[in-house]
Amino acid sequence: MKLGVFTVLFAGRPLEEALDYIASKGLEAVEIGTGGYPGNAHCDPDTLLGDSSKLKAFKQAVESRGLTISALSCHGNPLHPQKPIAKEFHDAFVKTVDLAERLEVPVVNTFSGCPGDHEDAKYPNWPVAPWPNDYQEILTWQWEQKVIPYWSEWGRYASDRNVKIGLELHGGFSVHSPGTLLRLREAAGEAIGANLDPSHMWWQGIDPVQAVQILGRAGAIHHFHAKDTTIDPINVNKHGVTDMQSYSLMLDRAWQFRTVGFGHDLKTWADILSALRLVGYDYVVSIEHEDGLMSVDEGFTKAVGNLQQVLLREPLGQMWWV
Repeated sequence: MKLGVFTVLFAGRPLEEALDYIASKGLEAVEIGTGGYPGNAHCDPDTLLGDSSKLKAFKQAVESRGLTISALSCHGNPLHPQKPIAKEFHDAFVKTVDLAERLEVPVVNTFSGCPGDHEDAKYPNWPVAPWPNDYQEILTWQWEQKVIPYWSEWGRYASDRNVKIGLELHGGFSVHSPGTLLRLREAAGEAIGANLDPSHMWWQGIDPVQAVQILGRAGAIHHFHAKDTTIDPINVNKHGVTDMQSYSLMLDRAWQFRTVGFGHDLKTWADILSALRLVGYDYVVSIEHEDGLMSVDEGFTKAVGNLQQVLLREPLGQMWWV
């Protein structure tokens, strides 16, 4: 496996400066935002698709530093019930797939999206309980009328261009768990897979090792994010895992994102990476930084050090933590 980083955390730096810094840390891959929630500070599809010389220069900037692009990422909600919002996210996705084909990048990461509860809805509706029965009716309508038709069509579009779609399993979106990912994959085809992020498994009460096993045995892991989560034992009993408080209220929240090794120990991360190897995943582990207690540089540096420690020892098959 290769160690990489989601470069959105360095959006304030020029591309080449960010790449130099990433390469200096010994990383081998970058995941680059192309629109949607991550923005396109380092990679504007309109510019690169419209100018072959700029496309070539962009590719050279990455490759000259010994790096590869693991994925292009345009996380958004193309199923948003407000059509102008949905169209903006959809257009970013389509352009990103086109750009991935031109750059020979094998994966585009995004969210599944979440529709409203009927055709004229204004806001997304994420059902989280089977009763009252209204929620089951909403869920059935969403999947049959929106989720499956959309990803069946655009999964084929990506597949025709030799691009796989890595859906990040994130609460608030229709595909948020191994089960929902496999449901969509069965309906829409094998271009659909997971951009598996353990941090979102932990706060939903899902063991990431088991998530790897479930998805990996189906060949459904297209990309992997490295981010940690800590769960407050008191606050979780007050607010539950669907805590709606702002991420900035870290003292009071039930859970919060942390850099790798600061939510779970390195034995746990070694178990996750071992499970990835066991199911045949031999691609990139891409660091994502969203730790409110650390600066970007501190969180990134500590994540790199912790993951390098695990990756350097884990392939030996030894229980180095004993």
